[in-house]
Amino acid sequence: MKSKNNSSKDANMYAVLGAAALVVLFAAPIVAQTGGIPGVVAPGVGSELVQEGFTFTEGPVGTADGGLYFSDIRVNRVFHLDPAGKVTVVRENTNGTNGIALTKEGDLLFAEGGGPRISKRGYDGTITTVTDSFQAKPFLSPNDLLVDARGGIYFTDPGPRPVVAGRATYVFYLSAGAKEPIAIDTQVPRPNGLTLTRDGRTLIVDDTLNPTVYAYDVQADGTVKNKRSFAQLRDIPAGAESGADGMAIDRDDRVYITTIAGVQVFDAAGRYLGTIKSARQGANVAFAGPDKRTVYITAREGLYRIRTLAQGPDRLGK
Repeated sequence: MKSKNNSSKDANMYAVLGAAALVVLFAAPIVAQTGGIPGVVAPGVGSELVQEGFTFTEGPVGTADGGLYFSDIRVNRVFHLDPAGKVTVVRENTNGTNGIALTKEGDLLFAEGGGPRISKRGYDGTITTVTDSFQAKPFLSPNDLLVDARGGIYFTDPGPRPVVAGRATYVFYLSAGAKEPIAIDTQVPRPNGLTLTRDGRTLIVDDTLNPTVYAYDVQADGTVKNKRSFAQLRDIPAGAESGADGMAIDRDDRVYITTIAGVQVFDAAGRYLGTIKSARQGANVAFAGPDKRTVYITAREGLYRIRTLAQGPDRLGK
């Protein structure tokens, strides 16, 4: 679901066509959260619109000062929401950037679906390629990414839409300073969102096509073993894709996963706790704000937020 259009005219045309297609795919309205989730969201607290007028928002990541970066895939832009609530464009012509991450040096990393590559923006605004191939072949369409404590990068490469039966998909790990990643899983039908537990010992990856969410034990070199089921998503209609997309984790290792049914929340053992709703179907989620007690949801044409009892992880970004 990415575009590589760089002209405004083409981008706008694609945005209109893409939005029309989304009306068919996601026509059912989603009501706001009201019931509460113990320890996560207080009863009666609902999500609220921050700003709309976008095309397909994605990739949120909170900043140390309480701000937020997020992408708009179809018009090839990355935005910044500052702590005062002002939204500005910080990058144009993003090659369909989806996921965004921060390095400890303060650089921005981008999963460019249309690149296809992982790129980096330095302090001077220069964009450079971090990695763009595996075994001498270009990536398919990188989707989401996360930086670990070693400076390595986990990222998913499910390939572009439409889904092609038999086409390889990848979960990758790129060691700090390396140019080519290691494929740590090629068996998830369509890997998408991913996160690490606070101690960095467990990697969690979801699947856009199916309700199973996977967990892996992280090794000292960043590779993984012991793949297993972490959780089963709820309220997915029979025969429908789960829509599992971006995810976040809080300070108690509760996991927040965007799906067609809303942002589903699971405890550290994978037990379902409840679902956070927003007016549009969410594509990704992140904790942000000065105290990391606000969950931001990128949801199609809008950016939403909900005040939480839970607090985001005590680490940079997600």
